[in-house]
Amino acid sequence: MAEISEAHDSDSSKSTDNASEAPTQPESEPEFNPKLMRKTKPGLKRLFLTFSVLFSFLLGLQFLWKSVEIYRSPLPFREIDSLSTQLGSDHLIFPLHFHALFVGFDSDPDRLRLSILSEITKLTSQNPKCSHNYTLSVTVDSGSHCLHSPTTSPHSCSYQCGSITAIDFDQNDDVAIDERLVPVFGGKTNEYSVVVVKGESERAVVGKNRRAWVVVGSGREVEIAVVKVAEVLVKVFVNGGREEGSIRNEFMPVGADGRIVLSFNLLNADPRDWVYDWDFRKIDNNLLAPMIEALGPVANISVESQVLYHTPKASFSYWDQQLQSYVFSTKDLPFFVNSNEWHLDTSIAAGGRSKILQFVVYVPSAKECPLLLQLPNGEISNTNGFISPMWGGVIVWNPQGCLKDDNKPTARRTIPMQDLENMFEVFTGQFRQLFGFKSVNIYAGASGVWNLLPSERGFTEWELDVLSRQHTCFNLHSCASTLGSLSRLVQSLPRMIIMDEIGKQVKFSLEAAKLAQSNASNGVYESSAASSRQARSLAEDAFFHPSIMSVSYYSFEHCFAVYSPFFLPVSMHVVLAALSERRRYRKEKSKYLAWKAKANAAS
Repeated sequence: MAEISEAHDSDSSKSTDNASEAPTQPESEPEFNPKLMRKTKPGLKRLFLTFSVLFSFLLGLQFLWKSVEIYRSPLPFREIDSLSTQLGSDHLIFPLHFHALFVGFDSDPDRLRLSILSEITKLTSQNPKCSHNYTLSVTVDSGSHCLHSPTTSPHSCSYQCGSITAIDFDQNDDVAIDERLVPVFGGKTNEYSVVVVKGESERAVVGKNRRAWVVVGSGREVEIAVVKVAEVLVKVFVNGGREEGSIRNEFMPVGADGRIVLSFNLLNADPRDWVYDWDFRKIDNNLLAPMIEALGPVANISVESQVLYHTPKASFSYWDQQLQSYVFSTKDLPFFVNSNEWHLDTSIAAGGRSKILQFVVYVPSAKECPLLLQLPNGEISNTNGFISPMWGGVIVWNPQGCLKDDNKPTARRTIPMQDLENMFEVFTGQFRQLFGFKSVNIYAGASGVWNLLPSERGFTEWELDVLSRQHTCFNLHSCASTLGSLSRLVQSLPRMIIMDEIGKQVKFSLEAAKLAQSNASNGVYESSAASSRQARSLAEDAFFHPSIMSVSYYSFEHCFAVYSPFFLPVSMHVVLAALSERRRYRKEKSKYLAWKAKANAAS
């Protein structure tokens, strides 16, 4: 016990000595508050690690965004809108240059020109999409001298005074007269010319080229000639001799890709009676090739042929004792084509957006031969055929002597070449009807009847001009509509894939459309039709590209809703940890700065 007390006393004495010695030290250190100050500088390791995780996460988001990014080739939206606006506000204008030549007259050419222009204005109908800009020049050849009306057209032909006389039109050979007028007005000019002469036998003829002539009798020949000239210029050369509203542009037999496939089919209803074949190669080379070449600017036409057997018709016919033949009427035409038995297949090349026209030669069986088509007025059709709009045409061909009893075994026979030529002339007329032209070579107008000379190619030059202008107008508006729909679709779906091929197709389509507009404004109809066909085809190819049609597109909101459950919880924790660590570091640094400032003040 004594030792414990001594130790306690010794400790007490030491503490007393220390207490007595403490006040003697100098007061050099400031007062330190651990809650508000710290003597060491806060470290950056913890802050660096936290923000490293944050930056790694942000970098991973960029890689994720790149992995789900959709490739979009840039499209010329401004050019597309400009084309649509231009075609919508400003009509596509086709320049037309007319020339009227009066042979054997002493009238004033200026007065004749004003009279013809007045009649043209009365006959002209406004087209909401395309219009025409007329220029007219009038020449009066009195025999001794020529008078010309002033014209601003640079395309006016230089007519040599006295090149033709009224005697040249006395002959009844209209084909020779048409060939005679070609060198007079120039063979390659795009000007439409009408010659008016005096004569005893009145007649009006439209040639195969861009020429027409009128023979007027005595009396009011000037007034009659003015009306006839205006009518042939507007109703025939401009409108193609069609009835307004007969066939609209969108129902023309040309596919969206500018192609037409002509499929010719020879159908043997019952091969047990007879089997017929044909020499189609000769018909293709002699009759179809010139027509296909003439229609080249309007459409890309290909031809196919086949021979089918066991192809009965779907409608019924009845025996007419007076005609000694079987008869089917126009009421049976909707049921004539037997879709179940007529397998009018075409090649693979005819697929896609090409237009397929079927032309059928139907050989009836012995049980219903001869088979004739009766018209609504009770008469028998001269062609024994009919057309189906947007489908094609059918001709019923009856073999010679089909009423005779023939018990010989069935043998393969060939349709005579003369009958084939007659049938394909009918097919040419049906093909013209599908394009909106008349199958007969007569135009009955208000001023009288015009005789239209046929062409060996199936279409005359002025008819090809009408088709070129019509298809140029329709193709350009269809191209602008398709590209506008594609533009709106692409802009409404930000996640849509736009391949480079689509961008090139749109670019080339716009270039072809501009070229077609330029050619149309310069009166180059064939080139404008070919360019507009290419523009429409490229626009359709871009709109129906497989990369667009085969993918289901979704919006950015849908993408966010799919990925947010995976990344949003982690990202929230990482961001909150980084903010918290930054706040802690700033607080600790402020403590260190406070202690440092107080230490500096104390020293």
